[in-house]
Amino acid sequence: MMADENTTGQGNQPEAILAPETTNAEVTNQAPRRGRGGGRDGGRGGRDGGRGRRDDRRPRDDDGGEELIEKLVHINRVSKTVKGGKRFGFAALVVVGDGKGRAGFGHGKAREVPEAISKATAAAKKAMIRVPLRDGRTLHHDGRGHFGAGNVTLRSAPAGTGIIAGGPMRAVFESLGVADVVTKSVGTSNPYNMIRATFEALGEQTSPKSVAQRRGKKVSDLIKRGGSSDRAAEAEAAAVTE
Repeated sequence: MMADENTTGQGNQPEAILAPETTNAEVTNQAPRRGRGGGRDGGRGGRDGGRGRRDDRRPRDDDGGEELIEKLVHINRVSKTVKGGKRFGFAALVVVGDGKGRAGFGHGKAREVPEAISKATAAAKKAMIRVPLRDGRTLHHDGRGHFGAGNVTLRSAPAGTGIIAGGPMRAVFESLGVADVVTKSVGTSNPYNMIRATFEALGEQTSPKSVAQRRGKKVSDLIKRGGSSDRAAEAEAAAVTE
C-alpha cells in the first residue's frame, strides 16, 4: 500500500517541460534585439534609424539664391522714462539691392540694434523696385524727387564719372548697381526724407523700349539725333538692353 501511494503521488504531479537544447552555433546566428533606445545597430532613435535627423538637409534660402547688398543708412536711439529708469529703443534704416537694377528701403524698430536691423532688412526686401539702367551703369534720363522738405535731382553721367552723391543717396546707388551718376540734394538732411525722395525720382525712370512700346514706335525713332543716319540710330537702338 505504501508503494502504491508513492506511485500515485508521483503520477498526479505535472511533468516538467524541458526546453530543447540550443547549440553555440544557433546562439551566434540569432539576430540581436533592437531596443527602443536605439543602439549602434539601428533603433528608432539611433543614428541610422528611420526617425533620426537626416544628414542631407540643406539650409533654406529665402532669397531664391541671389546675393543682396545691404547698406545700413541710419540708426536712431530713443528713450522713454518709466518708473525705475529709462527704457531705450532703436530704429534702423536699411537699403537693400541686388546690384542689377533692383533696390528697396525699410525701417524697423526694436529694443536691440540687431533685431531692429533684421526687421528693416526684411521690410526692404519686400519693397524692392525695378529701375531701368542704361548699359547697366547709369540712368536713362534726369529726374527729380520730392518728399517732405527734401528735394533731390538725379542726372545721368558718362562712363568714369563715378557716384557723386552723399550719405544716404550713395547707399541707394551702390546697392542699385549704378556706377556713374551725379546727384544734388536741396533742403533737409533727414535721411528718411532723402531716401524717400530718391526712390520717388527713381520710380519715374523709364527706358526707351517702354516708351517706344507705349507710343507705338521703334526705339531707333526715339533715339535718333538730328543729322545722324538711320543705320547709326538702329545700331544704337540694338545696343539698348533695357
